Amino acid sequence: MKTSTTQDDKRERAAQRIKALKGFYIHLTVYILVNCMISAVSVVGNMSSGESLIEAFTTFGTFSTWIFWGIGLFFHGAKVFSFNPIFSKEWEQRKIKQYLEEDASDINKYS
Repeated sequence: MKTSTTQDDKRERAAQRIKALKGFYIHLTVYILVNCMISAVSVVGNMSSGESLIEAFTTFGTFSTWIFWGIGLFFHGAKVFSFNPIFSKEWEQRKIKQYLEEDASDINKYS
């Protein structure tokens, strides 16, 4: 009975990871499509107001959405792909060991 529960748990975790991955890919697709449209409208609008193609294309407003939304997309991807350079698994293990040692020393100190 225990192995079927373990298999069910593994299947559920795998389904959750697939759902998260699918959500990220949908987010990435929407990011690309919407930002392409926004950039195209911005470039055409800037050109109609008298700017050259290069001037219209290199305006900060043309790419500001790409930058700021891209930051959010980066963090979404980092979460989905378990990328965390600051709080890595090794860091977690060191902290667990540190807290266990501190608890042991506190117990010994008051015994």
